[in-house]
Amino acid sequence: MKDYIVHNEWKVIENSFYPEYNRISESLFSIGNGHTGQRANFEEKYSGDSLSGNYVAGVYYPDKTLVGWWKNGYPEYFAKILNAANWIGIRIEIGGEELDLATAQVHEFRRQLDMKNALLTRSFTASLPSGKKVEVHARRFLSIKEKELGAIRYQVKSLNFSAPVKITSLIDGDVKNEDSNYDEKFWVELEKKSGLQEAYLLMETRKTAFQVCHGMATRLYKNREEQFASSPGVEEEKYVANVFRVDLKEGEELLIEKFAAIHSSLYTGRNELMQQTERSVQKALTAGFDRLFAEHSKIWDEKWETADIMIKGDVAAQQGIRFNIFQLMQTYTGDDERLNIGPKGFTGEKYGGVTYWDTEAFCLPFFLGTAPQTVAKNLLIYRHKHLQKAIENAEKLGFTHGAALYPMVTINGEECHNEWEITFEEIHRNGAIAYAIWNYINYTGDEAYLAPYGFEVLLAISRFWAQRVNWSDAKQAYVILGVTGPNEYENNVNNNFHTNNMAVWTLKYTLEAIAYVKKKHPYLWEELVEKWKFNELQETINWKDIVENMYFPVDEELNIYLQQDGFLDKEIIPAAHLDPAERPINQNWSWDRILRSCYIKQADTLQSIYWFQDQYDSDSLCRHFDFYEPITVHESSLSSCIHAILAARIGREEKAYEMYLRTARLDLDDYNNDTADGLHITSMGGTWMAFVEAFGGMRVINGQLHLNPFLPQSWEAYSFRMNFHESHLEIRMGELLQIINHNPGAVSLMIWGDEYTLGGNQELTLKRKQHV
Repeated sequence: MKDYIVHNEWKVIENSFYPEYNRISESLFSIGNGHTGQRANFEEKYSGDSLSGNYVAGVYYPDKTLVGWWKNGYPEYFAKILNAANWIGIRIEIGGEELDLATAQVHEFRRQLDMKNALLTRSFTASLPSGKKVEVHARRFLSIKEKELGAIRYQVKSLNFSAPVKITSLIDGDVKNEDSNYDEKFWVELEKKSGLQEAYLLMETRKTAFQVCHGMATRLYKNREEQFASSPGVEEEKYVANVFRVDLKEGEELLIEKFAAIHSSLYTGRNELMQQTERSVQKALTAGFDRLFAEHSKIWDEKWETADIMIKGDVAAQQGIRFNIFQLMQTYTGDDERLNIGPKGFTGEKYGGVTYWDTEAFCLPFFLGTAPQTVAKNLLIYRHKHLQKAIENAEKLGFTHGAALYPMVTINGEECHNEWEITFEEIHRNGAIAYAIWNYINYTGDEAYLAPYGFEVLLAISRFWAQRVNWSDAKQAYVILGVTGPNEYENNVNNNFHTNNMAVWTLKYTLEAIAYVKKKHPYLWEELVEKWKFNELQETINWKDIVENMYFPVDEELNIYLQQDGFLDKEIIPAAHLDPAERPINQNWSWDRILRSCYIKQADTLQSIYWFQDQYDSDSLCRHFDFYEPITVHESSLSSCIHAILAARIGREEKAYEMYLRTARLDLDDYNNDTADGLHITSMGGTWMAFVEAFGGMRVINGQLHLNPFLPQSWEAYSFRMNFHESHLEIRMGELLQIINHNPGAVSLMIWGDEYTLGGNQELTLKRKQHV
């Protein structure tokens, strides 16, 4: 755990230069706008440890799968969101010496991310090896309004010298992904051109043939007077630059403004990329830095208006939740159903930057509660568009008759994960996608989504479950063998409770979906039966038999569901007994030792119990929590949030707060020593869930909003906002509970077990009750 980030309600601040933490800071201070993202790399040269990263949404490369022993069914490739051309580069040479904080003496340093308006700033004073001392101030943003644009304002001041200064503003396309399996470079140059103060570079990805054009215009001012480039633009392989040379006297200052445009063939015709990029650069120049930033900042004000969470009396907790919300909002804007949310978003390369089940399980609730309904709906449509690919994925593994296995990792619907124990066995992901359909409809009331989108996905997933089970004569029940549950510290187990539970639940929900579509859309139903060759009587009889006769591992003495068959053969030793020097165990133990241990990476049995917690009484919830949480090491970013919610549900308020703080500050404090390779974007949705569902006690039961809020002892007050049906609610918890409906639509809700109707633009005030 690191503790070098200054606690602040609205800002992420690094007050000194920590070269040993630079990669962590590059992740923490990342900026994005849903279409591009940029790690917080320095504009000037930095020869120290750094992970350079600029990512363009939807642009990927199929890097050939690298395994020691090829197995039938392996995907051919692992998809990677590519590190694209470096557009931020501004190289500074003073009297022939290059400014480089790895070789300079840094006297003062401050890096700051203002989350309120998504502005990255950095300032420092440093002495070059010759003794020349400079002062630098840099500001950078990626426009959330004009999503192809980015802008930099970079100021250099001489503190003790007079010398010639060379400024090189560049676009460098000679980049690669650090995680490339074969150390390949994935970009080829198509076209480039440059002028005195502008330059453009058009590149294409190998294999996938995505094209991306980067353009820039650079303006230089000395003492507010514009300076012009002294020579034509520089053009080299995969590289363009504009060079300025000026004489700088002691006390004088240079102001560099750099405007960049990034266009991809995902949105712009290939024949128009260069021209469109030129037009965007000119648009940015005309608007100027201040106007572009003002328009960008206004959009961020609107986003925070509907999504902010306020905590009074705990700055660490406040900073944590806003950091999570900010990163989610700048990663996914929901305006393109072809895009999704990678576990690292646009902040690093790990996991390829592509889609896992994290989206459905942990991100969808955030966007349901904080964004227009179409944003969450687009996340579902993303999966529906990939349905045929999911069917093909299942066919590769031997499944038939339209059974679908959604991929563990994907960007285009095709499975591209290459670890057998996950690729073939972590099939609970199918259940998460089915659950997301139910969750969306339960929250929004949009039952029409079932006809046909939701039903088609549910049918294909149910066909998969029906073929994946087998009858056990020994148990006289259906079983599911050879799986990996959410707890990836167990592989190739039989009868994982969560997997079996999701199979049964999905079959039951699909039967409900059939009844709805038949009743509400009879003509469409006939078309769907024909399209999918659905033998309703035969298939549903089989599904009902599986539902009624599924095996679940149970220990009668403990009166709990077991994570899987044989779990109690393990030696059960609480994680608190582990030597702190051996944590996290995934970085210190052999995989064999982990597999034989009782330790759980993240909520597994408790994941099912969380999703269906209304089916369990308080005693049952307590028994399962008290057995599983003490042996959970929370080494998945997706773990603490679920435990926080369940702890609150059973009245363990201190535990709920502990787990919340861990998930909220997971990256800010680098809990698991893994922030350097990117932030845990998808778990940040879980942080929002942990706040709203743990402290706010928010659940939606049968389409009705329930609130059971409590105030942690260390907090003075909190408030959060959420959309629900036609209402936008503001919930304020302090000495009193206030609920304000900011929209005209009325809403029915249960608060501490009592029913209320809150009219449009009305306010409800209640005396605070004990958490029940």
